[in-house]
Amino acid sequence: MKLSEIKKHLKGLSKIGFQLPNGELVASHFHVTEVGKVTKDFIDCGGKVRSEAVINFQLWEENDYDHRLHPEKLVGIIEMSEKIFKFDDLEIEVEYQGKETIGKYDLDFDGTNFLLISKLTACLAEDACGISQEKPKIKIAEVQQSCCDPSAGCC
Repeated sequence: MKLSEIKKHLKGLSKIGFQLPNGELVASHFHVTEVGKVTKDFIDCGGKVRSEAVINFQLWEENDYDHRLHPEKLVGIIEMSEKIFKFDDLEIEVEYQGKETIGKYDLDFDGTNFLLISKLTACLAEDACGISQEKPKIKIAEVQQSCCDPSAGCC
């Protein structure tokens, strides 16, 4: 989800909910403790130089039940960040404290809640570092049906 999309969704909500990939909701007394731009410059395993940038939101929850974050407040924080940092309309990445470490998530919206979508690692240079693509699985019966008769002289 891009920055412009979350602002559009927030303007139509009376409360904010974030749902984890396992279906649980982030506690309703969460805070967005950071809004920023994260840039990552790196070289992949094939030697190609790459650069990525995302808008980062950090969700945090503590025992502060009296200061719930309302949609208009989060829109204000986003708009202030845009003015100060001159954000492009980039994809959003959300950080959230799991049981043992901080998880990073992509973001989607189901009409009610913002969905934290698990991110996966991947090799960006499979062709350059020797990772073979998975071969398609075929059924022998299908191959046998499509082949010519060995006695026909075409094989």
